[in-house]
Order: sequence, then structure tokens, then C-alpha cells
Amino acid sequence: MKTDSRVFAYRQDSLHAEEVALADIAARFGTPTFVYSRAALVQAYREFASAAPGRRLLVCYAIKANSNLAVLDCLAREGAGFDIVSGGELKRVLAAGGRAERTVFSGVGKSAADIREALAAGVRCFNVESAAELHRLDAIARDMNTVAPVSLRVNPDVDARTHPYISTGLRDNKFGIAHEQAVALYRQASQLAGIRLVGIDCHIGSQITELAPFLAALDRVLDLLAELRDAGIRLSHIDLGGGLGIAYADETPPPRADLIRAVCERLDERLGEAAGDYELMFEFGRAIAGPAGVLLTRVEYLKPTPSKQFAIIDAAMNDLLRPSLYGAYHRVWPVAPRQGATRTWDLVGPICESGDWLARDRELALEAGDLLALADAGAYGMAMSSNYNSRGRAAEVMVDGAQALLVRKREDFEHQIAGERRLPD
Repeated sequence: MKTDSRVFAYRQDSLHAEEVALADIAARFGTPTFVYSRAALVQAYREFASAAPGRRLLVCYAIKANSNLAVLDCLAREGAGFDIVSGGELKRVLAAGGRAERTVFSGVGKSAADIREALAAGVRCFNVESAAELHRLDAIARDMNTVAPVSLRVNPDVDARTHPYISTGLRDNKFGIAHEQAVALYRQASQLAGIRLVGIDCHIGSQITELAPFLAALDRVLDLLAELRDAGIRLSHIDLGGGLGIAYADETPPPRADLIRAVCERLDERLGEAAGDYELMFEFGRAIAGPAGVLLTRVEYLKPTPSKQFAIIDAAMNDLLRPSLYGAYHRVWPVAPRQGATRTWDLVGPICESGDWLARDRELALEAGDLLALADAGAYGMAMSSNYNSRGRAAEVMVDGAQALLVRKREDFEHQIAGERRLPD
């Protein structure tokens, strides 16, 4: 059996992460467990970061995809920037050795406390998403006797052609400032004492598998940039967000470097020599972390019924929510493939919900006790997990060559209830 992954591959009919057998990880750390490859994280980041030599380029990792400290540490050592959406994520960046001056603060609902922490830390930029946020940021910055570096996130009304839950650049989405209102808000911002305008930002969605939507959004941003220059507002960076998709099934996203090269070519076409006046920024999450991880799980029971064949596994929707939430597809790799006839199985978890499924209609040869790996689970797996049904969250393991390092221990019951209290007598 084969995978199309460079780091998860079969050796003598045993699935490995880099040089470590996943069966050995299961024996050592149990299941369900998320397993990440350091080599895959580094390779993905470097493909982005090296795509435009000679350009001023900052590639930020969107840590909402996977915020484990070891993942952040790995990328910080590579010189990555970071994209955050909360004060908690800022704390994670700093705890992992990341630098505030290479961190951009996105998100529609920044609290006053989060803003104060980010200003004190010295973040690179606030991606502001509304007039109300702009004025709150101005007031807090003046109160702190400082100035907030700001980029306005513009909603370009471009269809990313992705799942509606992860489309963020249409006029009906909650994100960003309407394209037709952006210049007026930039004018307002330029008059605020607590604000220093530094850039323009847009992000149109996630799991985008073609270049056209990115370039359409860039064109809309560049149209605004021309209006802003005419209004005497000069900016120093263009932030195109992220959203590049990965191949969960039969998708064919462009290579990572191709996106950045296409953007640079369009900048040169539209701006000529002036393209060099702007630093180019991106914020990628899934495209860096997604293919770098699998969810390792074990078959508990086989349950054939007259209409369906169910394989009940020890992972569930609380571990990997994407299938239940989006109808998402993850490939399933047997850790030790069996010979013989296959059957069509639905992989379901132990949670008391009919929506608790991780894969449907998969042709597999299975027995109770078999280990399976759900591919491309490095993004929005652990980050979206929960304690539903009072289940402890999974362990996380980072593979680095021949080493398997526990980077988050399995959550136990005491940890789950640590903040809870019974009623007094």
C-alpha cells in the first residue's frame, strides 16, 4: 500500500511517520493520538518563505490551525511570523519563542484586554475589521500613550469557491470592511492620534484550491491602493491573508510557491517598479500544518447491520470535528494493512450523536484492534477538539527523524474538572 505523503509512508507494510512506526507510537502513547512530522512543517514553511527571492516577504503561520507549543516552536525557529486572533494565541506565540514584532493580530472581536496586551507586547500590526474596532483601538492606544500600527481588513466581495462556513470574503460574511467603505474609513483612521496606518489586508476564505480567487482579491485590493495613494495615504505592506487548500481527497491545489509567485507577477504587472515599495505578507495555517499530521486511532468493535457496516473507533467527533461540522473528507490509512477481501465501512466514534462519524463508505479490510491513521489531520483537529461526553482530549506527539516526542499528554479526568466546583453544603 502507498500514501501520497512525503513523510507518512509504508515501510515493510507498516505505516511510519518519518522514521518512526505509528504502531510503536500507539503502543507507547495510546490512542487516539495526533502525530505530527517536524520535517513536514519545516518543508511547508520553507516552500512559502523561499518562493520570492529578493522580495520583502513575511510568511505568518495562522496558529488557529494548530496551536501546540511544539508546532509554534518549530516554526519560530524557522523565522516564521504568526497570525493570531486572540490574546491567548499571543501568549502561546511568546511562550513558544515567537516574536511579537513578527505577529499580526486578526479577528473580528478583539477585546479591550486583548488589545492592551498586544500593544504592550509590540505586535507588528492590528488587522482592523470594523469602524468600531478602529475607534476602540485608537482610544486604548492613546490611553497607553502609544500608537497602534493598523491595517484595515477589506472585504473584497470575491467568491473563494469553498465551503460556505469557511468563506470569508463575500459581502454577506461577518469579516472585514466593505470594499466601498474602505477609503472613507482609511481617511478617518489617518486623522486618529492613536493610529498609524501601515497596510491593507484581505482574507477571502480557506481550503481554496485555485489561484484565480486570490488574484481577483488582489486586483480589488490594488484598486483601493490606487485610490488611497490619490488621497495621500501611503502604506508599507499588502497582506493577502491565506487560505490555500490541501489535497484531502482528489483536490488539486497549486503548489505553495506558485501562489506567491503568481501574486508577485500580478503586483509587477499592476505596479511596475512601485511593487518594491510594499512588503508582501501572507497568513497560512492549513497549508502548513494540515498534511503534517495524522490522527491515530484504534478499531474497538465491528458492527455489521442490514444496511451499514460500522467500524466503531476510539476517536470521535470531539477529537476531529471537521467531518461532522463540514462533511469533510479525510483519507484513511491502515497502519498495518490486512490482506484479503475488503468491505465498505463507516468509521464512527463512541459519542452519543448520529453525527459522530469520521469517515464514510471506505473500502477496508478490518478486524477489531486494528490501527488506522486519518490523514491531513494536522490542522483544525486538536485545535477544534472538546471534552464532549466528558472525553479527555487526545495526546499529541511530534516526530523528529527517529524520535517520537510527547508534546501534549493525554488529558485525564482531574484536568477536565480542575476548574469546577460542587455546590456548598
